[in-house]
Amino acid sequence: MNAIPRQKPIFRFAPSPNGPLHLGHALSAILNHDMAKQAGGRFLVRIEDIDQARCTPEFEAGIFADLAWLGLTWEEPVRRQSDHFRAYQSALQSLIERDLVYPAFLTRGEVKARVATGETSDRPWPRDPDGTPLYPPDDRARSNEERKRLLDAGLKHAWRLDMDKAIAEAGGPLHWRETGDGETGDIPADPAAWGDVVLSRSDAPSSYHLSVVVDDAAQRVTHVVRGLDLFHATSIHRLLQTLLDLPQPLYHHHRLILGEDGKKLSKSLGDTGIAEWRRQGWSPAELRRRIGL
Repeated sequence: MNAIPRQKPIFRFAPSPNGPLHLGHALSAILNHDMAKQAGGRFLVRIEDIDQARCTPEFEAGIFADLAWLGLTWEEPVRRQSDHFRAYQSALQSLIERDLVYPAFLTRGEVKARVATGETSDRPWPRDPDGTPLYPPDDRARSNEERKRLLDAGLKHAWRLDMDKAIAEAGGPLHWRETGDGETGDIPADPAAWGDVVLSRSDAPSSYHLSVVVDDAAQRVTHVVRGLDLFHATSIHRLLQTLLDLPQPLYHHHRLILGEDGKKLSKSLGDTGIAEWRRQGWSPAELRRRIGL
C-alpha cells in the first residue's frame, strides 16, 4: 500500500496595500519566510485588499519591492482578496441561511449615543479585548418582520454574527494550538469577549475575520504566523472555522515592534517604512539586526 504523502507546511504573509510596510511587517514577513524554509515548506504572499477605498496599486508594488529587497522569495500567483469576493459572500450566505447572523442598522453615531446613554460610572459598557464597546443588542432583538421591512427599504446595514447563537452552534469549548512569544500550548478560545462582530458591511463585502479564515482554508495554510496584537482575535477565527467546517491551522503570535512611544508601529501614524530605511542606506542584514533577528 502506498503511503499517503503529507502536506508540506504552508506559511503566508498577508499585508494590506493601504500604506508602506514598516519594521513590524518586516519581522512578520521574515519570520514566515524563514520558518517555512526551515520546515521545508512553502511561503505565500497574500494581498488583503478588501478595503478598495484605501488600497492602491502603488502600495501593492511597494510591498513586493520591499519583500524582494529583504531577500524573500514567494510563490506565484499571489492571491488577492479582491478576486475572491464571491467566496466570502458564499461563506456569509451559509451563515445567513442558518440564522447565525443578523442585519445591523445602527450607525456609528447611534452606537456611540447608545453606549453613552447605557454607561454609568459604576456600570461601564462592556468592551472587547481591543477596548471597543460591544455592539448594542437593539438589532439582534428585532423581529424578522422588522428586519425584512428595513432591508426592503434599502437601509444601509452590516451583517453581524449573533455570538450567542454561534457559540451554541459550535457545540462546545474551542481551543487553538499556540507556539508563539506569549502564552503557548492549548489556548482556550473566548469568542464571547468580542460580542456580535461584523462579518460584512455595505461598503465592504467581507470583514477581516471572515475573509482571513476563508483565505487560509482556500490556500491550505497550516501555520499562521502573525503579531501578538491578533492573539485574542484568534478566538473569533476558531469559531468561524468551526461554523464553516474549515481546517484549523497552528498559530504562532510573535512579539511586536514598538515605536518610541511604546505603541506598536502603524501605517496610519506614518511610522517609518522599510523603503525609507532602504533610502537611508540600510542593508537587509542591518534591518534584520534592528528588529532583533
